Amino acid sequence: MGCSLSGLNSLYDAVNGGGDVWINENRFRIVRQLGEGGFAFVYLVKEIVAADASSGGGLAKKVKDPAHLSADGTYAMKKILIQNKEQLELVREEIRVSSLFNHPNLLPLLDHAIISVKDGQEGGWKHEAFLLFPVHLDGTLLDNSTSMKAKKETFSTTDVLHIFRQLCDGLKHMHSLDPPYAHNDVKPGNVLLTRRKGQPPLAILMDFGSARPSRKQIRSRQEALQLQEWTSEHCSAPFRAPELWDCPSHADIDERTDIWSLGCTLYAIMYGVSPFEYALGESGGSLQLAIVNAQVKWPNAGPKASYPEALHQFVTWMLQPQPAVRPSIDAIIIHVDKLIAKFTK
Repeated sequence: MGCSLSGLNSLYDAVNGGGDVWINENRFRIVRQLGEGGFAFVYLVKEIVAADASSGGGLAKKVKDPAHLSADGTYAMKKILIQNKEQLELVREEIRVSSLFNHPNLLPLLDHAIISVKDGQEGGWKHEAFLLFPVHLDGTLLDNSTSMKAKKETFSTTDVLHIFRQLCDGLKHMHSLDPPYAHNDVKPGNVLLTRRKGQPPLAILMDFGSARPSRKQIRSRQEALQLQEWTSEHCSAPFRAPELWDCPSHADIDERTDIWSLGCTLYAIMYGVSPFEYALGESGGSLQLAIVNAQVKWPNAGPKASYPEALHQFVTWMLQPQPAVRPSIDAIIIHVDKLIAKFTK
């Protein structure tokens, strides 16, 4: 899928709010910055609809699923500063991959544009990408866990299971494609939560910049090292599967790398961190060794740190160091449904 060009009259210097940006035929006003990381910035924007536009505004003509349209015209816009050809290809791949998915628990890409921008310092041309998404102002699972930890609060067992179940649904959609895709960076920072009165939070998996076809045949030491190098750049270390840390020279890699990350994320929904991050705080501790040996440490028992033992066993089941014996997403969904029936009243 190619990337269309936006009008060059976007106000790129208005990154602190108040400016207008065109994404193809539709105009958006920057309200405020929501976050940033690396070469990317995320803004809250509001669609500016012409007075003579048809009902629903300009974006309504483009978005396939009306459920993705905002009632008040606000959206999240990710702006990416592209420095070289390699970064440009990565952004194009993220756009292509994002366009493959259509599921309530996967963040949809509503529109996108990549434009050329004059480089004032060097006199050449660079690129900027604008990706438009539905906005979820309650933040990520990581944001929520951090604020809850400060208040000494935890998710209820019911909420833990329902948040996790939704992540399983989103991953099942990715793993069921032909060819199957792995997300490759499942973690609390890539899960958006929306609080709902009287219901468990809505959980949506986002950021498909690392998503790739999941099945790879490794048949040489060189291929193993190339995979390790790629995953070190694209897969967050505390949630990275053992086979991606120390890949054999003869291995079949598949979507069960995501299952490991999913197990780490279930632990993090309960306790706010990866089950292996403790190693970073230990003298002589090694995150890689803790992961490769699946050395999980559970918090001390207590009213603020206790969940049913069945959830601990569930995490352990997913954190099998040998991917061949790790469960599939279908097996996990069957098991989590049993847990929901048992612990949800």
